Amino acid sequence: MRTVFFLVQKEFLQIFRNKVMLPLLLVMPIFQTLLLSFAANYEVKNLALAVVDHDLSPVSRQLTAKICGSGYFKIQDFGFSAVAADEAMALDKVDMILEIPANFERDLMRREPGTISLSANAINAVKAGLGMGYAQNIVRDFSLELAESQPGEGQIPGGIQVIYSNWYNPRLDYKTFMVPGILGEIVALIICFLTALNIVREREMGTIEQLNVTPVQKWQFILGKLLPFWLLSLIMMTLGLAVGKMVFDTPMLGDLKLVFAYTATFTPCMLGLGFLISNFADSQQQAMFTAWFFMLIFILMCGLFTPVDSMPEWAQWLNMLNPVKYFVEFMRLVLLKGAGFSDIRENYFSVLTYAIVVNGLAIWTYKKRA
Repeated sequence: MRTVFFLVQKEFLQIFRNKVMLPLLLVMPIFQTLLLSFAANYEVKNLALAVVDHDLSPVSRQLTAKICGSGYFKIQDFGFSAVAADEAMALDKVDMILEIPANFERDLMRREPGTISLSANAINAVKAGLGMGYAQNIVRDFSLELAESQPGEGQIPGGIQVIYSNWYNPRLDYKTFMVPGILGEIVALIICFLTALNIVREREMGTIEQLNVTPVQKWQFILGKLLPFWLLSLIMMTLGLAVGKMVFDTPMLGDLKLVFAYTATFTPCMLGLGFLISNFADSQQQAMFTAWFFMLIFILMCGLFTPVDSMPEWAQWLNMLNPVKYFVEFMRLVLLKGAGFSDIRENYFSVLTYAIVVNGLAIWTYKKRA
């Protein structure tokens, strides 16, 4: 282990002397956490709404005011022509069209069904789906309020009262959902990239050849290379958790010791993957593009932005090889739900197996060149 200690000491000297790497390790995680947590938000507000009101009655104006007063919509266009509204949507000037037919109020007063038309620009399927959901809920609430305000047969004298509560994120704050996942993604991304580039950089400079002709064994060399980044990953997680708590007030219901223990097990997955990539790369450019190829797939399929359960079955099976998916799942379970080790045992041993396999492959494929 004395040999490993000197190799670790050498790596730390190189890191501290590198004016780019140290800020990348310590400043970038904070910057990315702040930027992505504010920017990566699926909550849609201020949807451009075109209103085509053929009724111009008090009830139609109340409905329009209720929709716009929700904060999710703003009136971009108000007129009487459905054709003009369709043209505005085709030009991407409006996101949704609310069309209220003539005699809308009269039909409601006669206890007859009142119909309205809601059209959404579904080029952006997420925005369209959320906008339609918001509008349908608002119209339903408006219908209930209107029925309760009218005496007689239309009045709802009690009925079924639904009381709902949101667990683990009571205020439905999207940042509460995103921050834990973003922390896992950032640690994985930076560690994998830096490990791959660090070794290839030494190969390009020729300094690694000096180590290859020494009696240092492969496992000692790899351990000496990976330990500094392993320690720095724990520092990165500490900084990320501090930013999440101080800036976003992210709940931390679980045991933080479990978070660090899991991070210590997960990081070797990305370190080993970065080292494995560097074994087959002849230049930093090759290493960077190869690492980005894998990380792009890992990030898009990890469940950070889209639910894993909504993916096709074949993609879910393929996703079992995605280490970032396990980390994102773990962070949300422990920080937001307060899960213990018994709840994440299967996740933990999957990551541990992944780390053993990928580091074993890295050691096996590394060739010492005299």
